[in-house]
Amino acid sequence: MAVALDPGIFKAYDVRGIYGEQFDGDLAEQIGRAFARVLASLSGKPVQSLSIGIGRDMRLSAPELAGRYREGILSEGASVVDAGQVGTEMLYWLVGSRGLDGGLMCTASHNPKAYTGAKLVREGALALSGDTGIQDMRREIEAGLPAPAGPRGSAQDVDVYAEFQQAALRFIDRSAIKPMKVVVDGGNGMAGPMVGPLLEQLPLELTRTYWTPDGNFPDHEPNPLLPENRTFIIEKVRETKADLGIAWDGDADRCFFIDENGEFVDGDFLTALLAQALLAKYDDPAHPETILYDVRASWAVPDTVRAAGGTPEVNRVGHAFFKTRMKQEGSLFGGEVSGHYYFRDFYCADSGTLPALLILEHLSKSGQTMSQLLAPLRRRYFISGEINSEVGDQQAKMQEIAERYSDARQSRLDGISIDYEDWHFNVRPSNTEPLLRLCLESLVSAQDMERRRDEVLELIRS
Repeated sequence: MAVALDPGIFKAYDVRGIYGEQFDGDLAEQIGRAFARVLASLSGKPVQSLSIGIGRDMRLSAPELAGRYREGILSEGASVVDAGQVGTEMLYWLVGSRGLDGGLMCTASHNPKAYTGAKLVREGALALSGDTGIQDMRREIEAGLPAPAGPRGSAQDVDVYAEFQQAALRFIDRSAIKPMKVVVDGGNGMAGPMVGPLLEQLPLELTRTYWTPDGNFPDHEPNPLLPENRTFIIEKVRETKADLGIAWDGDADRCFFIDENGEFVDGDFLTALLAQALLAKYDDPAHPETILYDVRASWAVPDTVRAAGGTPEVNRVGHAFFKTRMKQEGSLFGGEVSGHYYFRDFYCADSGTLPALLILEHLSKSGQTMSQLLAPLRRRYFISGEINSEVGDQQAKMQEIAERYSDARQSRLDGISIDYEDWHFNVRPSNTEPLLRLCLESLVSAQDMERRRDEVLELIRS
């Protein structure tokens, strides 16, 4: 029996749901058809002239669903360029490098095994969002898609691994990389085949763990943001006395770092290090480069960017907002606390490959360990990390926060940001759940951060 359409699968940044309950092949085919029609509308082109890239990750349902997405697109008359099993950023790269009109990646990213979905981009690898495109697809399907009228599109299968890997290596000076011991955890996702061949070309002693794609995820879910999923790599870094640990999420468009002491590297601190590394490469005082960071981030990011000669700009959370603004303004780089890192010279797309290469190069050139590079940040910036609280009326609670901290600088760019001289925080509502998310930082001490964090949480949860 076909699943009924659940409007909740059409989210702010992608389409996602549980296979067999919210998602099946018939729905995937409808999504493929609606995607082709919405792309035609957004581009102002007839659907028959469109060329659309397709990729899929290692999930067990991916071969079936990618085939049905492909069938839906072809039935509408658009052409398909099918990259097969790839990491998400390889699909973005395919769309950008070949000038395609859009792309669909069959993936549920870091979600547990039962999930499936699609990440969707238009020309230039610009993401569709709830505001632009994704809800339009939902409306097309709900209205009942008319039978396709014209001739079918044509399909072409391509292998982009070699081209993608060559393009990624151009971001670094390979000769600068020094010998290092590195533990890599692919989470049985797409990192192994995507990044593995690049790391093997560098003077690294690799300890490979969960390096083979396997949609059963036999050891842990492919979400290194959750502490329980990085216990293994932390222990392995300590046990092997490695210089670095790198873990990827399922579709490998995000990577996360463990320093040589087994300490997790926070996403905002990594944004600061990546900005520093990139600004050193693009050093032109006459044309300072802009770096985007999100509203949740530590002040370590803007402070580091300014010290390195760049211009920091704060941005809304979410890949569609980052990519669009970077494309419009020509920003060099953007980083989010959640581990999404975007590169102008990579079609403003997020990548899990480039941060790994750039950090290996940055460590080599600095002559320091990861913990030494991070020490000045960890000594000065005391961050809470993101803390979720269930709240019935999110807007009323944010208004209460605004009134309580009325003597502070306030911004409503994304949720509410409250800034004092030596501490600040952001509270923003979840797109999908009745949650408020708090990120807070103190420049005074860890104890001061904890005291202020508890004070704000008490207000949120009262």
